[in-house]
Amino acid sequence: MTTRVGPTNLLFVGGASPLPSSVHLATEVLRQARARGIRTHLTNKAAYLEATQQVCELADGTSAVDPDRPDECVRWAREQVARGERFDAVLGLRDPVQFSAAESAAVFGATGNSYDAVQRVRNKDACREALAAAGFRQPSVWLCTDVGMAAQVLRESSGPWVVKPRDGLGSIGVRLVTRPEDLAQAVAELPTRDAFLVEEFVVGPEFSVEGVFLGGVGKVLAITAKEKLPPPYFVEVGHVLPAELPEDTQQEINREVTAALDALDLRFGVFHVELWLTPDGVVLGEVHARPGGDWLHRLLTYAIPEVEFFGLVFDDLLGRPTGPLPAPTRAAAARFLAPPPGRLVRINGWERVASHPAVLYAGLEVEPGAIIRPVRDSGDRAGVVVVGADTSAQARELAAELVDSVEFEVESADGT
Repeated sequence: MTTRVGPTNLLFVGGASPLPSSVHLATEVLRQARARGIRTHLTNKAAYLEATQQVCELADGTSAVDPDRPDECVRWAREQVARGERFDAVLGLRDPVQFSAAESAAVFGATGNSYDAVQRVRNKDACREALAAAGFRQPSVWLCTDVGMAAQVLRESSGPWVVKPRDGLGSIGVRLVTRPEDLAQAVAELPTRDAFLVEEFVVGPEFSVEGVFLGGVGKVLAITAKEKLPPPYFVEVGHVLPAELPEDTQQEINREVTAALDALDLRFGVFHVELWLTPDGVVLGEVHARPGGDWLHRLLTYAIPEVEFFGLVFDDLLGRPTGPLPAPTRAAAARFLAPPPGRLVRINGWERVASHPAVLYAGLEVEPGAIIRPVRDSGDRAGVVVVGADTSAQARELAAELVDSVEFEVESADGT
C-alpha cells in the first residue's frame, strides 16, 4: 500500500448519540485520528451535536445533517463537492447511519463500504440468504407481512422460532415463540407494522467477534462470550472478552467470520459479528459493519492494551504498516443490572461498586422514583459495570459479584 501524501480527511457520519458508551467510542475515534494528522468532519442531528459537545470539540469541523436520512446526507455531500471539499474516507459507527455513510462515500469517491454491502447486512433476511448461498450455516428464516403468514410458517416448520424485526437493534421486538398460541403476542410486540422475520431458533452458546478491516480484509482481534436473560426475550446481560475457547475452536470461528465478511463484500472500518457454536459447528448470526455496543470496545482495548482499535484502521488508510495483530493478554467483562420491576425506592451498595479499583466504567440508568420495567430489550437494563482482570474467569466472576452486591429496593408501581 502506498503511503498517502498530504492531509487525509475523514468524514465521521453520525458521530455519537448521547449514550455514554457512544460518546466514549466517538471520542476515541477522533483522538486516534487526530494523533495521526487526519482531519475530521463530524455530521449529526443538531440535537445530538448539542448533547455531545465534548465529542464535537475534538473534530476539525461539524455540520448539522441528519445521519438517519441518506437523502439529506447525499444532498449535503454534493454541496461539499461543488464547493471543492473532499474526503478520503467515510466512517459511521451506528447501525442507522450506515446507509448515509455508504452513499456519502460514493459521492466523494472515498474509501468506505458500498451501499449494496450495507443493504445486504442491514436486512437480516438478505444477509441470511447471501451467507447461505455462499455455503455458510444459517438458521432458516421467513419474511412475513402479517400474523397469518407467520402462522402458516409455524404450521409448516418445526419450532421453536424467533420473531424479530427485519432491521432492528438492541433486541427490540425479538421474542422466542415455542407454540403457535404465543405468536400473536410476539407480533404485537414488534416495534413497527412493517414486514418481519420468523427465524429458526438456534441452540448453542452465543459469541461475537470483534475486528477491523485492513487492506479490505477482515482481521479478528478477539472473541467475546455472551450471557442472556432467559427466554422469551433475548437481552444480553453479560460479556466476557476474550472468550474461553480451545485454540482450534477459535481458529474455526476466525475462518468462518473472515470468509463471511469477504462474501458479503464488507471492506472498511470495524466489524462485530454474532454467532452460535452448535454440535455441527459455527452458525453465523447477525453481521454489523460497526463496533459492538455494550462497551465492548472498552473490553477490547483493556484486554489488548497495545491496540488502538480505530488507530489500526487509520494507519491502514494512511498506508502505514500495521504489523501482526496482538492477541489479548488480559481480560475484561461487562455485567448489566436487571432489577425486579416496580417503583424504585432506594439503591444500596452502588458507591462501593463504582469505586472498586478493578472497575473500568460503572453507570446507572435509573434513580429513586423511576418505574423499572420488565427487561424486554437492551434499553430496559438499569445500568452496567465493566471490570478488568488478569483472566476471563476472574473478570466474569468479579463483574457478577459486584452487580449481585447492588440492592434495588422497589415497591409496586402504585406505591403499595
